[in-house]
Amino acid sequence: MSQIPVFDGHNDTLLKLELGAGTARERSFFDRAARDHIDLPRARKGRFAGGLFAIYVPSQLGDALKVRYDPDDPANFAEVAQPDALAFTLRMFARALRLERESAGEVRICRTAAEIRAAMAAGKLAMVMHVEGAEAIDADMTALEVLHAAGLRSLGPVWSRPNIFGDGVPMACPSSPDTGPGLTDAGKELVRTCNRLKIMVDLSHLTEKGFWDVAAISDRPLVASHSNAHAVCPSARNLTDRQLDAIAESGGLAGLNFHVAFLRPDGANISDTPLEVMVRHTDHLLARLGEDGVALGSDFDGCMVPRAIGDVAGLPVLLQAFREAGYGEELIEKIAWKNWLSVLERTWA
Repeated sequence: MSQIPVFDGHNDTLLKLELGAGTARERSFFDRAARDHIDLPRARKGRFAGGLFAIYVPSQLGDALKVRYDPDDPANFAEVAQPDALAFTLRMFARALRLERESAGEVRICRTAAEIRAAMAAGKLAMVMHVEGAEAIDADMTALEVLHAAGLRSLGPVWSRPNIFGDGVPMACPSSPDTGPGLTDAGKELVRTCNRLKIMVDLSHLTEKGFWDVAAISDRPLVASHSNAHAVCPSARNLTDRQLDAIAESGGLAGLNFHVAFLRPDGANISDTPLEVMVRHTDHLLARLGEDGVALGSDFDGCMVPRAIGDVAGLPVLLQAFREAGYGEELIEKIAWKNWLSVLERTWA
């Protein structure tokens, strides 16, 4: 099985750890667990070298910012007040900092591409801080400046709900991604500020109009960290060929999302989804983006992954499927980690 390392574009592991804190589902990141997707032992088994670790604020925050979470409740898509979102974001950021401190050097929060490369070379887990949905950011960008100083290096303006910066697409299939308005004036200023601070702007979850607003404003590569090909699975969360062509023209990339409902042509939540459909998406992305524009954006700990992969330890199974589909080792290395490092270097330069 492949020994190629993986640097991945998206996971929700910090949220899973937060949701479990103080409950029967509490677990340590440093011990192998029989549930969820990422912990350090399974990461090592799967050659998971690191990635973008998301800070996402659920809509249902209660007393003391504890989360009341029911995935089938429409209230999960309600707007979140900025002070509450900032408080929860800071708590999640502190959790990441504690993980780094308690890891005895095995986990490193990386703020530059050189730091990622050094961590990977030393066999340490490279964690890049990402905010998914900018509810924590105020219109004058004060919170953004502080979070950047703390280590924030990637930000998605929206999740699949509205905020002061724009609208997100629903988790709908079949559906066009053209589901609502684009960026607000505040959202356009957010993109400009991220460019100035060299924070990567993540296009996953944005409406199509919002995508084109970013494309018109940003002077950095266009990146969708965890989105698939709409031509293969007609989910609103996936990218049309026109969007993919714009990403290619900018020198950006798209990260293959492992969520079965964003992979399957029928949009169903069925774990027995064959890896062949992941290869079909990758083939399509390669055809539109080229070999330098395709990466992985698993959405581990935030989705249902194909049973054949299971969790982060199963990453070599996917790379083997690429190999069996005729991908050469150089291309697999690009998809697995090299393309992410390249786009981050160019975005943060």
